Amino acid sequence: MKAILLEKNGEPEVLTIQEIAEPTTTAGAVKIKIKAFGLNKMESYKRQGIMGPVTQPTVLGIEAAGEVVEDKSGRFKIGQKVITMMGGLGMTRQGSYAEYVVSPADNVLAINSNISYEELAAIPESFGTAAVVLDKVLKVAAGETLLIKGGTSAAGAAAILYAKFKGVKVIATTRDANKSFRLKELGVDYIIVDNGNVSEEVRKIVPDGVDKALDIVGGAGILDTVAAVKAFGELTVIGLLGGAPVLENLNIMSQLGQSVKLSFSLSGLLGSKAYPLTETPLNLIAEQVASGKMASLRTATFAFNEIAAAHQLMDSNKANGKIVITL
Repeated sequence: MKAILLEKNGEPEVLTIQEIAEPTTTAGAVKIKIKAFGLNKMESYKRQGIMGPVTQPTVLGIEAAGEVVEDKSGRFKIGQKVITMMGGLGMTRQGSYAEYVVSPADNVLAINSNISYEELAAIPESFGTAAVVLDKVLKVAAGETLLIKGGTSAAGAAAILYAKFKGVKVIATTRDANKSFRLKELGVDYIIVDNGNVSEEVRKIVPDGVDKALDIVGGAGILDTVAAVKAFGELTVIGLLGGAPVLENLNIMSQLGQSVKLSFSLSGLLGSKAYPLTETPLNLIAEQVASGKMASLRTATFAFNEIAAAHQLMDSNKANGKIVITL
């Protein structure tokens, strides 16, 4: 089968299409013919060497949409439309930058919607992360006010769309004023250009602070996000767009004195016993996107042989949403 291999760290051009053996379907696993897959920042970090040097030929990719061609779990039908994500995909086993992938059944979800594979491929990781954060961690409710820091990223856009679907009032930030139009398209209630004083701007809108906050930027600005949350509110961090979420010389008493809960959330729980894919709202979201009731995350589409150009766009931070590769 054809696969995109990463054999050395570097610019997007190091990604090359080669012929490799098709993966073998093991007990309890599902073999999927990939129709499309979304790109994620993690794959760029691995390509660049930010997550360590490449030590062996690697197939990247942590999510995909496709159809079942072999099932040894007894849960799926041949030809069934599915998505797959996590469970070591693209990390400890072959990723989705290929024509076929084998995934544990727990990391595969049947999709009932007539949504196109191109649109479906933009959903798994980004909306799955939004579900983890908004449903399981922050447990946002209709009428609450949510701050989303880093709203023009794919994860941020998904969180905005899902929060609005749940009836939440959203304040979102962007570090680039020229990207404010995208936040308007997504239905954000209030837009803030992040100049390092988000908390000050938030409290002009909500004097007591927001109920909940989601920080996708990370870095030292986390404490500014904390300051935007009301007493007994909650903040979770999921992103590293502004650097690792390491806080030097954190004074819990003075900087978390409002009894704000602070946590870090990982999408790796998707498909685990803690959060089975069958309990996620991903089928509901697929239906909403297919019907046009929810905007698509997909803002750019490339062919399989255009992977270098797709990574260039991802590295530029100008996609303003999800980049999808079609096969």
